[in-house]
Amino acid sequence: MAKNTMTMVVPVDSAHRLDEGRLLSYLQTHVKGFLPPPASLKISQFGHGQSNPTYLLQVELNRCVQRYVLRKKPPGQILQSAHAIEREYQVLFALGEGKTKVPVPCVYCLCTDSTVIGTPFYVMEHLEGRLFVDATLPGMDPKERRAIYGEMARVLAAIHAADVDAIGLSRYGRKDNYCKRQVERWTAQYHQSTGKGKPDPDPNMLEVIQWLRENIPAEDGTAGSKTGIVHGDYRLDNLIFHPSEPRVIGVLDWELSTLGNQMSDAAYNCLPYVIDSDELPGKNIGFSKQLVDGIPSLPEYVAEYCSAADVSWPANTWNFYTVLSLFRYAAICAGVFLRMLQGNASGGKRAEDAGKMALFFAATALRLAKRGPILPPRPPSASLELPARSTGPDSSSQNLLGFAPSARVQELRKRLISFMERHIYPSENELNDLMYSNARWTIHPTEERLKKLAKSEGLWNLWIPADSAALASDLMSETEKAMRSKDSADRLVGAGLSNLEYAHLCEILGRSMWAPQILNCNAPDTGNMEVLLRYGNSEQQRKWLRPLLEGEIRSGFAMTEPNVASSDATNIECSMVREGDEYIINGHKWWTSGAMDPRCQLLIVMGKTNPNAAMHKQQSMILVDINTPGVKIVRPLLVFGFDDAPHGHAEVKFENVRVPVTNLLLGEGRGFEIAQGRLGPGRLHHCMRLVGAAERGMDSMVKRATQRKAFGKTLSQQGSFAHMLAKSRLDIEQTRLLVLNAAHQLDLYGNKVAKGAIAMAKVAAPNAALRVLDNAIQVHGGGGVSSDFPLSHLWASARTLRLADGPDEVHLGTIAKLELQRVSKL
Repeated sequence: MAKNTMTMVVPVDSAHRLDEGRLLSYLQTHVKGFLPPPASLKISQFGHGQSNPTYLLQVELNRCVQRYVLRKKPPGQILQSAHAIEREYQVLFALGEGKTKVPVPCVYCLCTDSTVIGTPFYVMEHLEGRLFVDATLPGMDPKERRAIYGEMARVLAAIHAADVDAIGLSRYGRKDNYCKRQVERWTAQYHQSTGKGKPDPDPNMLEVIQWLRENIPAEDGTAGSKTGIVHGDYRLDNLIFHPSEPRVIGVLDWELSTLGNQMSDAAYNCLPYVIDSDELPGKNIGFSKQLVDGIPSLPEYVAEYCSAADVSWPANTWNFYTVLSLFRYAAICAGVFLRMLQGNASGGKRAEDAGKMALFFAATALRLAKRGPILPPRPPSASLELPARSTGPDSSSQNLLGFAPSARVQELRKRLISFMERHIYPSENELNDLMYSNARWTIHPTEERLKKLAKSEGLWNLWIPADSAALASDLMSETEKAMRSKDSADRLVGAGLSNLEYAHLCEILGRSMWAPQILNCNAPDTGNMEVLLRYGNSEQQRKWLRPLLEGEIRSGFAMTEPNVASSDATNIECSMVREGDEYIINGHKWWTSGAMDPRCQLLIVMGKTNPNAAMHKQQSMILVDINTPGVKIVRPLLVFGFDDAPHGHAEVKFENVRVPVTNLLLGEGRGFEIAQGRLGPGRLHHCMRLVGAAERGMDSMVKRATQRKAFGKTLSQQGSFAHMLAKSRLDIEQTRLLVLNAAHQLDLYGNKVAKGAIAMAKVAAPNAALRVLDNAIQVHGGGGVSSDFPLSHLWASARTLRLADGPDEVHLGTIAKLELQRVSKL
């Protein structure tokens, strides 16, 4: 269980002992109501925290007992502007005595005379309550966990609502250029903690400093935050809760408080959502890999705060605030570690861990900065102005409340839409003609020409996740690297986007059957490349991933089998038997998309290596060269009459196919694990494209309806069309929100936690696209089912996606199971 403040006291450290007689005399003179002589004074030290030494004072006289808390500057040489005891006292005095709704302890006196106990100090009220030092709140009921986190968010909003002019804090700090000043202040503090005669500077920390300086947001009131009091160290273990109620009775540790950009406080408070405590030395303040039951998700917590604070969510700058918070934490830890080396730090073992923590926070900050923004949505409960919806081909997903693309993604969207209009749409008829000709199973010259154009315009491999972009870049050949446009901000290995960011671009690709493969963003290659990025070894990546990234070859994914229900991967019958240094593969697969392509050289095959193992440990995945003896392409399979040449969907037989053991991915029995990791982003890519396909259907429907007449009126003037059009728009907007939310959850929590959101998107997207495309086909009449328009092909593709990566029934089962679990916990 969480500990209360009384159990957190320890004997006074030898380096922090006080002159009890001098202190007692001073307090009896300066603290109103303090017990007079011959009262005795007993001093102990709070073990939690290591910045400013904090003591419990227990005064006794004739069975009367008083308790106070004393905070002082640490002894010895300290960093300039650090440990501002006087400022703590000032802000506590201003906020207290009922002047605000901020719960703070009463302060009784401030002593700036260092001759009393060696440094300045102040004395405040002792609060009897609970102090939670573990952010996961172990041993607590889930409902109470949620209540405690909700209270923490509301108290932060109360701090930010305080009127600094009314309480005399208008000059407590500068309000302008807060982020820039914070970067420089903590950079200076860090440099004072390292260097000659001190610990060496951390290269990660130096890189983070440079990144922060280059990404400081404009602080002109447009970033979604307000200027006012900033606590500076607002976290769960700086709050005292009522002994039995989920109510904060005191906010502590105001050492870093000032005036400035209050959203930095919110980002700092949310660090547990990006920190994994399994990797963190010394304390448990994070849970990024596993959200504890009852603790709200990051979007839920953010919604609570924004609603109470009446602010909008600064989606485009949130990543900066988070990196700044981690950087500042690292700088503080570096200072604590230096004081420990000098013998001045309080906190015991935690002070010793501070050096490791400084390295950890710097590495985490750099990783977050490099992977690009992973942004929570603007919560719908916050006060936001909804921009007017624009119209035309660039309107979709642009003004969605809470999921609006960043400036960088907006620029990429414009470039992508321009590329589609200049090159993809005008080439569709030519590419379709080739698809229906005798040369359909050959490489299309037009496709290859457009691929080179996409590379030259920096629109290649946009799907690559932000955390994999660096590895992908290392694998690119020098020839391909030389092709990068000098004036392009993007690389052949993508722009380093999150799933949420890529969703806005992938939707545009879905408007054409040809666009994904021209930009190297097509299934199954994206899923196969992701498997190699995540699970392939260096040799497998060099041999197969590099040419896939460069678009030199294609690949197929061989899992589905004609003789079993492959929606349950445990049914797979294909056998993989080890014999010496080889696996012998025997099996029958179908719907191996990509295997018909003349450029296809790689198949990722899923089969059983140990039928006697646990159910989900029987399967393995292996890389198979398509030209290996025994691999037989039986035939192309048609999808509602479309063979999708030159890509195709093949029936494949494996007859005694011998593959080196070194081709195995990850290890025996890891196939199911790989499949689950592969299907999260891949499933969403399909959903994202389906929204784009529906938008293409809408555009075609409206254009057709305004140009064609029946019974003396245009189709758009017919009463039935208005209802059809409105329902189609409802389908698209609702589905888009589901898809974007799923992408966002996947970014924040990974496949396991996001599985419910992904399942909902997977069911909704193809069904909505089918309804919209069916309406568009109906408006086009006979032309709608012909090959003269893209609608029938888009419809056929959408219909298959009610089966691909699992049928609707599987996803509906997942949604229902999660809902039953949720209700059972209420």
